[in-house]
Amino acid sequence: MLDNGMNDNFPRGTICIEDLEIGMARHLQKEITDRDIELFAEVSTDRNPVHLDDAYAQDTIFEGRIAHGMLTAGLISAVIGEQLPGHGTIYMGQSLKFMAPVRPGDVVHAEVTVLTIDYGKRRVTLDCRCTVGDMTVLKGEATVLAPSRKFD
Repeated sequence: MLDNGMNDNFPRGTICIEDLEIGMARHLQKEITDRDIELFAEVSTDRNPVHLDDAYAQDTIFEGRIAHGMLTAGLISAVIGEQLPGHGTIYMGQSLKFMAPVRPGDVVHAEVTVLTIDYGKRRVTLDCRCTVGDMTVLKGEATVLAPSRKFD
């Protein structure tokens, strides 16, 4: 089995719109590694030295290297695409507010909670947040088009 560094407490798959409820939540945890940051820099082409260069980053307001904000946001995408609603979900929009930096070695807890459901349009609004320990590092809302058994 491939160790992806994630500790999933819920099965992957799909929750169709017909089965969603307000307050339903799913989450994952992942330790952010130097390799994660390097791979994200390669894929995104964002090679800002605050992410990759210890000496440079030490002289910034962060006083050390930090992970890309969108790497952390990607964990929200993983919860949405793999767990809630899961496979077949279409992203329609996402707001994000970055509250604090994530550093190599931090364990990020990403959680998504159902706020509203429009069954007729299959639209779901989700509260999204990432924490490191007790500190919220990212928060926002996503709007998604949830899968439906009617369209299987």
